[in-house]
Amino acid sequence: MASPDAKAAPAQAGACCASETMDATTDLGSGGFASPLEAMARPCEKLLYIPAVLKKGGDQPDYLATVDVDPSSANYSQVIHRLQMPEPGDELHHMGWNACTSCTGQPGRPVHGFLVAPGVLSGNIYFIDVHSEPSAPCLSKVLHAAELAEKVGVALPHTSHCLPDELLVSFMGSRNSDGGLEAEGAGFVRLDPRTLEVLGRWECAGNWPRFGYDYWYQPRHNVLISSEWGHPDCFTRGFNPADVSEGKYGSKLYIWDWAKKSMIQEIDVGQGSIPLEVRFFHDPDKAVGFVGCALSSELRRIFRRPGTAVGEEQLLWDTECVVKVPPVPVEGWCLPEMPALITDFCISLDDRFVYLSCWLHGDVRQYKVCDDGCEMQLVGQVFLGGLLKKGGPVRRLDGEEAPEPLVVKGVEIQGGSQMLQLSLDGRRLFVSTSLFSSWDLQFYPDMASRGAQLLQLDVDTEMGGLKLNHDFLVDFGTEPFGPALCHEMRLRGGDSTSDIWL
Repeated sequence: MASPDAKAAPAQAGACCASETMDATTDLGSGGFASPLEAMARPCEKLLYIPAVLKKGGDQPDYLATVDVDPSSANYSQVIHRLQMPEPGDELHHMGWNACTSCTGQPGRPVHGFLVAPGVLSGNIYFIDVHSEPSAPCLSKVLHAAELAEKVGVALPHTSHCLPDELLVSFMGSRNSDGGLEAEGAGFVRLDPRTLEVLGRWECAGNWPRFGYDYWYQPRHNVLISSEWGHPDCFTRGFNPADVSEGKYGSKLYIWDWAKKSMIQEIDVGQGSIPLEVRFFHDPDKAVGFVGCALSSELRRIFRRPGTAVGEEQLLWDTECVVKVPPVPVEGWCLPEMPALITDFCISLDDRFVYLSCWLHGDVRQYKVCDDGCEMQLVGQVFLGGLLKKGGPVRRLDGEEAPEPLVVKGVEIQGGSQMLQLSLDGRRLFVSTSLFSSWDLQFYPDMASRGAQLLQLDVDTEMGGLKLNHDFLVDFGTEPFGPALCHEMRLRGGDSTSDIWL
């Protein structure tokens, strides 16, 4: 294990791309998976990668934490390596891969070999080699914010996906001449998957979304669908309800013609609903996806209307609510009702279960899904902290009993269930508790000062059901650089949100 205060030396950008095979110990190969069901049959994960975000204004940079998730290991449930970024202030957030199943068979492009790790606030994008030494990743290349601003006029990078022949990163805006944040510039940037250089904008000129955030693509249905968080000058500072009524938060999905790279439709999912994560069923034949709407606490099904087909000039897509988590009447909070705030969800590789997180209420929910996604049955639920727990400043007024504070290995869990990541076989659900540093500070000040946690739930994949694994806890409150916040996870060799089948 590297010294906790040592920064790994950057490697050459293409130094470890020559090999076409992954390391022998993982038995995962470099060709991706022929189908989602094949992926489910692969060996269990042994390593997990998660960004750790440190206090703004401090002198320590964010870092990538490598966690041992092998129950047979002496280091199980421990951070075994910390790769610091070159400078403080990144706000590492979401990560993608240099290559997944959609990129199979390309020499010099190892599948799940490099993590693409954007810093939302710095605007830098880091390419991290997890191929050469999976348990001790190293920094391979940095794409600096200044270069992105100069070449394509963007800032605030968010989601990265590997495409069959390039990388695509979504951006949530730009910076003006004074360094302030603007919504203009939101959209997508293409990167070369081998040189990791900027290729240009993806979308046709003039096809600009109002705001940016997440996206998912499905070439078989000639579609890319993106979502929007809000104006970056608002969400980076924290949440102000007045900004919702002023239209400064998102309410739209954008439907793009994949081949033409042009926007063909906008779908309004409700004023101030804040649609965030977008994911499709893994079966590429299904023209069905979902979007989690944070503030309206809805999971909405995205589907192509009957009678439309791939290749038509206007693909008519629509949405419908399939899960609505009702707000809870409360006192001792900033509003008389507290929304669940659905901040993440994921889908099992066999498309049988959907898992969603309610960051303010604190619970993780498991739903059994019908074949077309129209019906969802709640089959599992676990509370992992949240604002409704007993002994906190918020009191629920609906007569329902508040959950007890959750304590694992002597540590009281801070925050609520937030980012989710599901193992390939669907049996282990990993959960982190931090959303975004300014929002953490506002809604969970104790977490901002004491650190966030990473937990694991065991999943019943037959009948449904969730159970907390009391043997697994990574407490980022005891890290060597001080309390840290942890966000999206990636599993070595792939996970439920990594690969897109063509």
